[in-house]
Amino acid sequence: MISLRLVVDTNIVISAALKPDGLQRTVLLLAVTKPARLYVSATIVAEYRAVLARPELQIRKGLRQQLLQLIEKNARSVTAVRRLQVTSDPDDNIFLECADAARADYLITGNTRHFPRYWKKTKIIPSREFLSLVAPHLLT
Repeated sequence: MISLRLVVDTNIVISAALKPDGLQRTVLLLAVTKPARLYVSATIVAEYRAVLARPELQIRKGLRQQLLQLIEKNARSVTAVRRLQVTSDPDDNIFLECADAARADYLITGNTRHFPRYWKKTKIIPSREFLSLVAPHLLT
C-alpha cells in the first residue's frame, strides 16, 4: 500500500485537543496511522508545544503531553532545505518548508486562505476535504 505523506498545521492539532469528537481529531489520528506518514520539523513541534500551552486555550497538561507524545513518537522529522516566503501569514511558511522537505502529498489546515492551493506537488486542503478523499465513510 502506498503511504500518504502529510503535514498538519497547528490549528488542526489545537482543534483535535479542544474537540475530541471533531474531524480534526480524526485527521490527526489518521495522520499518525499507517499507511499515512506525518512529517514535522523541529520548528513545527516547537510551535505545537507553544500553542497547546497557551493559557487561554485551557488545554489540560495531560492532554497536551499525550498529543505531543503521539506526534513525536509517530511523526518523521525533516529539516527544511530552504526558507520560504510564500504564505500570506509569514508564520505559516514553516509548514510549506516542511512539506517541501518531506515531499508531502497533503498539507492539512483550517486556514486554507493563508496558503496557495498547491505548493509544488503538495495539495493544501481542509480537514473535511482530506477525509472525503481518504476515509469518506467517516463523514456523516
